[in-house]
Amino acid sequence: RSSWLLLAPLLTPPVPVITAPPCSLCPEGAHRFQWIGNLVPEFGISSSHVKVLSSPAEFYELLKAQIKTAKQRVVMASLYLGTGLLEQELVDCLEETLEKSLQAKGSSNLRVSILLDYTRGSRGRKNSRTMLIPLLQRFPEQVRVSLFHTPNLRGLLRLLIPERFNETIGLQHIKVYLFDDNVILSGANLSDLYFTNRQDRYVLLQDSPEIADFFTELVDAIGDVSLQLQRDDTVQMMEGMVHPYQGDKMAYCETANRRVMEVINSARTRQELLHTKAFHSSQQGSSLLSQQGSRVSGGLKPEPDTWIYPLIQMKPFGIQIDEMVTETLLTEAERDARIYLTTGYFNLTQAYMDLILGTRAEYRILLASPEVNGFFGAKGVAGAIPAAYVYIEQQFYSEVCCLRQQERVRLQEYSRAGWTFHAKGLWLYLAGSDLPCLTLIGSPNFGYRSVHRDLEAQVAIVTENKALQQQLHREQEQLYLCSGVVSSSTFEQPNRYVKLWVKLVTPLIKNFF
Repeated sequence: RSSWLLLAPLLTPPVPVITAPPCSLCPEGAHRFQWIGNLVPEFGISSSHVKVLSSPAEFYELLKAQIKTAKQRVVMASLYLGTGLLEQELVDCLEETLEKSLQAKGSSNLRVSILLDYTRGSRGRKNSRTMLIPLLQRFPEQVRVSLFHTPNLRGLLRLLIPERFNETIGLQHIKVYLFDDNVILSGANLSDLYFTNRQDRYVLLQDSPEIADFFTELVDAIGDVSLQLQRDDTVQMMEGMVHPYQGDKMAYCETANRRVMEVINSARTRQELLHTKAFHSSQQGSSLLSQQGSRVSGGLKPEPDTWIYPLIQMKPFGIQIDEMVTETLLTEAERDARIYLTTGYFNLTQAYMDLILGTRAEYRILLASPEVNGFFGAKGVAGAIPAAYVYIEQQFYSEVCCLRQQERVRLQEYSRAGWTFHAKGLWLYLAGSDLPCLTLIGSPNFGYRSVHRDLEAQVAIVTENKALQQQLHREQEQLYLCSGVVSSSTFEQPNRYVKLWVKLVTPLIKNFF
């Protein structure tokens, strides 16, 4: 079955970006995923540079430690920065590191770039902006704070939709935390809940300069088409840039598309040149990394056994790479392969649901029980969102039962007292294997918002290394151990009762959450 036909509908976005679809999967091992390199840069690294974290506390301590040791750059992209004591401690770490950098050299080489969402970061009187303004005031030459504003929130819509509700139109949802040449990929935001008792996923890529350069350039590109926070808490666009909600929408989207695709394509070209050099040098008995001149402990770095593919999804700009790759992975997974897919907000697109229900692999889908949903106990309309997710889950489960697919497609609900659940991604186990060779990790939730409304990024990590595969397997097991299997009786429990008005409204609003 050719991936060309499956991907054809995705190849005509509002702003065309991809000229060639990926080829079908290659037959052998981890190398069967090299087709992803037809779309994005391929970064080969040693598995010893990859560390899988397991807890919010570990994530928080790592953020602080990395900030304190950064010498050249700190790049952080998130939905928002919270306003509590733990978040203030992060800001204090940034301030101390910037101050030390100045004292050491008189003029610092350290640059701090922070990308947040405008609507979420501006919510309330005390917000992400007020938390960061002191850094801008004290270190104006070293600190940049960019606030992305979706071009879809404009005109009367922008004037009429109140705070909080305006966030449903579209967000900057990428979560990347980068310190010199170390990169943390996660779905976690910079907020106290994500540092204490909200379960997410986190992977550290150490000493990976090419990957760090890519994500620095990506965040810079989005930052360039975003509003720039000023020291007096006003915002303005960079000179010569189209305004996201006052300027021409098509011109803005075309500019943003061009900036982001330049980053992707230039990195891909660089990596292809590197691979070509590696091939020629290997013919002469040399290694790839001798060409790069990289040495560790006086010796050459080991040959790569792990490949990182950055997957970008920015439908407002006509960029649909993550969607294309995810759909192809779901389509091409063979019989007896197992896919463990997890999302904090179970609201799969119709395309993803159709592929899960219509393909051959086994699926174990982990989602949040109502009590660990991030909206559980919220005030007002938001308090009904967990019930809406229950209704969506029940409808999907009913479809699974109608097709008699309960053994092949199993739903599991994460439940943990005092915690909320925000983990997302997937692990792919090839047929006959007890360990995953591929994982997706980053910001997308596999829902309508992730595909159509928000700016998203994740990475596909493909590895041949058994130790790293075991790390990924343990991560998956740790999450799924806190879950129970969904059955028909699940929806008969009192806490699964969904009011009629929620059932009526959910189909109308499900594309907004």
